[in-house]
Amino acid sequence: MLHPEWSYQAVIYEMNVRQLTREGTLRAAAAKLGFLRDMGIDAVWLMPVYPIGAEGRKGSLGSYYSIRDYCAVDPGLGTMGDFDAFVAEAHRLGMKVLLDWVANHTARDARWVGEKPADWYERDAAGAPAVPWDWTDTAKLNYANRDVWRAEADAMEFWLTQHDVDGFRCDMACEVPIDFWQQTLPALRKEYPGIYLLAEGEAPALHDGAFDASYAWELHHLLNDIAQGRKSAADLRAYVARDSAAMPREAFRLMFTSNHDENSWAGTEFERMGDAARVMALLTFTLPNGQPLVYTGQEMGFDHRFEFFEKDPVPAWEHNGFTDFYTALIRLRHENPALAAGERGGQAAYPLGERTPDGLMLFSRTAGGNEVTVAANLSAEEVAFDLPFEGSRREFFTGKEYTGGTRTVLPAWQWLVFAQDRR
Repeated sequence: MLHPEWSYQAVIYEMNVRQLTREGTLRAAAAKLGFLRDMGIDAVWLMPVYPIGAEGRKGSLGSYYSIRDYCAVDPGLGTMGDFDAFVAEAHRLGMKVLLDWVANHTARDARWVGEKPADWYERDAAGAPAVPWDWTDTAKLNYANRDVWRAEADAMEFWLTQHDVDGFRCDMACEVPIDFWQQTLPALRKEYPGIYLLAEGEAPALHDGAFDASYAWELHHLLNDIAQGRKSAADLRAYVARDSAAMPREAFRLMFTSNHDENSWAGTEFERMGDAARVMALLTFTLPNGQPLVYTGQEMGFDHRFEFFEKDPVPAWEHNGFTDFYTALIRLRHENPALAAGERGGQAAYPLGERTPDGLMLFSRTAGGNEVTVAANLSAEEVAFDLPFEGSRREFFTGKEYTGGTRTVLPAWQWLVFAQDRR
């Protein structure tokens, strides 16, 4: 499957509109797009913008993922005109817009609950719409009914046809029958070539004629474990081999140190990863098949768990060292084809092989004459090793020149990156 041309070396930004600004509106969010474009962000994934259910609402504002109407905008975020203006501004700046799509369930007081036949929903013993897990503000759709399939496809097409979105991030895609995705998504691609589709899930079958990208959940938890001393660089090397063998060569794997779920429920990357947070972010930009994600606030090193069901905005937007760090990571990805996702990017090679010291993740990726070598100390102790190349090379982040073969010491959780174009 061919992916959209723009997506191979792209970086995605997950935008939490409610918390992004003090206003918490699409109009205010649109004013921040230039900041993201200056960093190099390629696509903005909007968390759900639809009206939120009132029945069983959690907190005072409710969950974005409890949706009353798939074809409307929540008044708290603005109007449909504000949404269209947001998309137009993103496109003017050269960025794509991805809409969060929630096919597994709706709100308990969704339009469909009142307007559609009872068998559009799974039902409990009392005949009420079934609740998935403990999401008591939601009602689970019944995919045994093909009318639900058609209605979901029509609603997705509404946003593509009338509101010019560039694709979808599909919430809990792993909980919706794969047959639905394999029928619906190719039909949408035929009508709207170039759309990008991201699955929350990591089953290889999601890439069988359906999605461009899937979540690298196993990797995310492994990076947390390494940062906390429970796993090592050796475990990461084993993961890379295992994931590459399990997934189709063309599969993109969404890699992240934070997202809306992790931030609110498991803690910020600084809580989970401590001093290792930056080197783990580097890995999400450089490991094979990766499609890196930046979540709202990470671009400023905002160390705060957002309240999920309340207004809890970023207090101030400021360009700081974290902005520079992520801007450099994005530039590294854009400038080096070896770091592309899917079939265009290079796979991992380990130049020191068995001689790689414990704690060191040392790998290179090569594609089209471009080579990137990453040395990352994934331990709380310094590590010494011999630089695995000949001649001299400049380190990407510092510009310092290093001579191949020389003994080098990396402090805890630090890294070196060497990018070379041999064409």
